[in-house]
Amino acid sequence: MMYSEKVLDHFSNPRNVGEIEDADGIGEIGNAKCGDIMKMYLKIDDGIITDAKFKTFGCGAAVATSSMATELIKGKSIDDALKLTNDAVVEALDGLPAVKIHCSVLAEQAVRSALSDYYAKQGIDPLPIVGEIKMPEE
Repeated sequence: MMYSEKVLDHFSNPRNVGEIEDADGIGEIGNAKCGDIMKMYLKIDDGIITDAKFKTFGCGAAVATSSMATELIKGKSIDDALKLTNDAVVEALDGLPAVKIHCSVLAEQAVRSALSDYYAKQGIDPLPIVGEIKMPEE
């Protein structure tokens, strides 16, 4: 199984690892089958994601996709973050082996889960905005 240089780089030197103590949105998503668990923390100011951090328990691809997802949404508006797809994460990493694509879906859903939490904390029903959070199939 071959990983791109970018995947290896984000695995070896993951960006934005950790947690945000006063996070505006926290999302956690897990895949029971592969055992990967991602926790995403977002700081949101005036509709802009000013900071994003993650903690991931899982394989190298899970760490790399979480790292890349945080990089792709930092400094972006919530609307842009909601447009983040697992395909965009895979593309930004120069590809993933087919058996690891589910990790990119986890990353996308972790972002959505954190945004759902953000809206819920504002007293806004997140479902019409964020959609349903789906557990990725392997």
